[in-house]
Amino acid sequence: MPLLYSFDIDTPDELLAILANNLQKRRLEKGLSREALTELSGVPTPTIAKFEQKHTISLSSYVALAKALGYSKAIKELLSIPIYNTMEELEIINKNKNRKKGRNEISK
Repeated sequence: MPLLYSFDIDTPDELLAILANNLQKRRLEKGLSREALTELSGVPTPTIAKFEQKHTISLSSYVALAKALGYSKAIKELLSIPIYNTMEELEIINKNKNRKKGRNEISK
């Protein structure tokens, strides 16, 4: 069921910029250069620079960087809890909890 009102106005690009900014802050708080983070994570320095400046990175590289900075738990918790806005949505979530396959349905 679609929501009539959605207050989530962040675009994917804005969310990527926030992730890049947060990663850079955490790196700098720990006093790490990009090169030092490369050694800890295995992610090439140019990839880190590109992410911090242009907000582009693969998911596997992002996870490696987050892990190197000590954020494994936060990564594991991402999307771990269902979010719902209506009781109808909660009922659908509970009904589908043990599904192994999706359906080709989009509620309109």
